[in-house]
Amino acid sequence: MPARSTEAPPSGPPERLSRLPSWLINHLTGRANRLVAARLGRAGLRTDYALLASLQEFGPLSQAELGRRLAIDRSDMVAWLNRLEGQGLIRRAPNPDDRRRNAITITAAGTRALDRLEKLVEEAQDDLLEPLSAAQRAELVTLLQQLLDFHHQRPPPPADSKR
Repeated sequence: MPARSTEAPPSGPPERLSRLPSWLINHLTGRANRLVAARLGRAGLRTDYALLASLQEFGPLSQAELGRRLAIDRSDMVAWLNRLEGQGLIRRAPNPDDRRRNAITITAAGTRALDRLEKLVEEAQDDLLEPLSAAQRAELVTLLQQLLDFHHQRPPPPADSKR
């Protein structure tokens, strides 16, 4: 019988996985989501940051436009907006350009909530990127934006596509 090694087995993923950008991005996304959710959960506002930030930056938007910009399913968007409206963070009003649609706007209370959330999201980003210098953080954001912009400009391949 061969002698047993006294070395501890290696921890972490196999080397071939740790060289795959897609695998690394996927696992870092999970960690990033947990860090942000933990911070925002303390404020009781979970995923509201994205919606409030969109309304603050772009102004009044239709429910459909918000859903497209944030890649949120229509039925999920309705529940989300109902909850935020109930909390007084957004307001729905008839769109002056098209009375058949509502324009969603952020309220003063929504802006105050967004300010609190902004601080929490920044803390989560600092936790996530702690080992990187400011220059490395800026470079990472630039590279990720470049990849996202590229892939938003072309349709995804069909699920059964073999490239």
